[in-house]
Amino acid sequence: MLLAVDVGNTNVVFALFAMADEGGREIRARWRIATDARRTGDEYAVWLLQLMKIEGIARDAITQIIFGSVVPRAVHNLTVLAEKYFGLTPLIAGEGAAGWGMAIDVDEPRSLGADRALNAIAAHARYSGDLIVVDFGTATTFDAVDFNGAYKGGIIAPGINLSLDALVGNTAKLPRIAIEAPRGASVIGTNTEDQMLIGVFWGYVSMMEGLIARMREEIGRPAKVVATGGLAILFDEHTEIFDAVDADLTLEGLALLAERASA
Repeated sequence: MLLAVDVGNTNVVFALFAMADEGGREIRARWRIATDARRTGDEYAVWLLQLMKIEGIARDAITQIIFGSVVPRAVHNLTVLAEKYFGLTPLIAGEGAAGWGMAIDVDEPRSLGADRALNAIAAHARYSGDLIVVDFGTATTFDAVDFNGAYKGGIIAPGINLSLDALVGNTAKLPRIAIEAPRGASVIGTNTEDQMLIGVFWGYVSMMEGLIARMREEIGRPAKVVATGGLAILFDEHTEIFDAVDADLTLEGLALLAERASA
């Protein structure tokens, strides 16, 4: 099995890939833990090995480990986890045998986040033509990938939860609300909570639709829009801009790099 680890700013996702009966690979199990750059390799091991035991997965079933991280301090501790508890040298996305393998046509290619590069690789492998990949994370990113698989640049916007935190944290009387679709079709709220939700939710939808329209116009060719991340499914129910929703895009990118490295 392959253990793929996606280290984001908010959460770390561990996923186990196994060969599917019909061929190809599938995610056998996945677990999520809050990101903490101070968490040691030993602490990761206590948590992960217990979860594997619950799922009936032996430690020696893991034959390959890869991780991609946007939190540089986490890389060392995850390497300790891999080497000390699994006896494996991990692949690090974007480095060595797990290099990106695609053109990165931006001013500073080394500054491209691992999650965005992985999304671009997986999206190009799964979908044809020009692509716009939207990832709902701590920040919401919009990335342009051309028909050859080259990364062409993109946009970074505050995530919807960050926007809500800023609104609530910098006002005296506004309450904290959950992110959900507003009730009814009206965009004129009649109470504080509804007005906040309309502003945050429909404002975010309008921002996405506007930015994607501008990106499509600049690309100048038909471009499919692929959404991923925790809120992709929610927004997909309330806009027509997404051509596909792919919740596991970043993990699939890790699996693709590991497969290439093995080959």
